Amino acid sequence: MADLALARKVLQTEASAILALVPRLDERFARAVDLLHECKGRVILTGMGKSGIICQKIAATFASTGTPAFFLHPAEAIHGDLGVVASDDVVVALSYSGETGEVLRLLERIRRLGAKLVAITGKPSSTLAKAADIALDCSVTEEACPLNLVPTASTTAALAMGDALAMALLTAKGFKEEDFAHLHPGGELGKKLMRVESLMQTGEECPIVRAAANLRDVIYEMSSKKLGMTCVVDERNGLLGIITDGDLRRHMSKPEGLFDRTAEALMTRNPVVVDGSMLAAEALNIMESRKITSLVVVAGPDKAVAGVVHLHDLWRTGLV
Repeated sequence: MADLALARKVLQTEASAILALVPRLDERFARAVDLLHECKGRVILTGMGKSGIICQKIAATFASTGTPAFFLHPAEAIHGDLGVVASDDVVVALSYSGETGEVLRLLERIRRLGAKLVAITGKPSSTLAKAADIALDCSVTEEACPLNLVPTASTTAALAMGDALAMALLTAKGFKEEDFAHLHPGGELGKKLMRVESLMQTGEECPIVRAAANLRDVIYEMSSKKLGMTCVVDERNGLLGIITDGDLRRHMSKPEGLFDRTAEALMTRNPVVVDGSMLAAEALNIMESRKITSLVVVAGPDKAVAGVVHLHDLWRTGLV
């Protein structure tokens, strides 16, 4: 039978370890964020054992929020990989004791290159902390392990400190939803944050006819662009209306003089339009609620046609 009391104590201990970090976020934390923000090179995370695993996650979080970062295994570093560290990099080293041999062996090379060093440690008076440009205190009163041996609360606290650094850095850089989407094109979050302007058909791919175009020109444009519709525009490319396959079928029920009618006579006025900055998910919601397959994207006060987004474009992203 699982020891639920112990499991609850583990969670309480780890939660307390994180909360204990809150009052320690002082000017040292702010300087660490500034140092990372000013970094002209890469942010390199390094640590051994469990700390190394935490480093890998922090590096991934930095990279996914616009900061070039990667994990450097300290044991591999002292056997040749240290060459990846350059003078304009910032090294973030994790060691709870601050005395991990493999990490300490990197200090001389880091200092010789002139790279900056941020330490995340549980021992503010350790060798690593003293050697660092900035040392962040991640000490815990106890581990969540009932033997007080297995790194649990300490690694949780280090991970939370890394997340705090990454989120503060994200804000300092002005990182936005669209930036996240660009860095996550294949992920579910990235898909949800994609903008219409990145999916719409533009230029020669966008179906457009002038108001005076005849039926033959309309049919040719709709057939060649294969979107089942065409925009009808004025001399300044301003949107006047659209013609869809459905519009053509309705007009064909009254064939007298059909081929003499202009696009302006065939079109539906005041179609649904959207802005290119709209989220693709919002555009999909409009299409589904109105039971339409295309949306015209317009720009400026004259509603100039910028493009057309079709349901198929959203299918390709996996949104549908």
